[in-house]
Amino acid sequence: MNDAENDDYAHSKAAEHARLDKARRLAAYVWLRDISSAELRELPMAQLRKLAREAGVNPPGSEETWQVVARLLDAKDAWAARHPDHPAARRSHADEKITWVKPPVKPWVTGEN
Repeated sequence: MNDAENDDYAHSKAAEHARLDKARRLAAYVWLRDISSAELRELPMAQLRKLAREAGVNPPGSEETWQVVARLLDAKDAWAARHPDHPAARRSHADEKITWVKPPVKPWVTGEN
């Protein structure tokens, strides 16, 4: 396949469908771990690739797929806020968030010496 054929495929309906399918699988995995779209956007590409592999998904070849994942996370967050009692609004693996998103480090010194 030459570059022109790759470009044609990248913008085809088939590629769009494949990208959306991959993004949905990634978003489902990420959302259950309570990772927000903002946190996802801050992760370095190497960590995103590792996250995709852990989700059982071949890492996306473009940042465009991750942008779709972020939009899906925002949509799911909005839905969950409207339906807090629904079983699908519960994040069953929130304890795994720390594996991917590290909390800010608190300084040892407060500046009050």
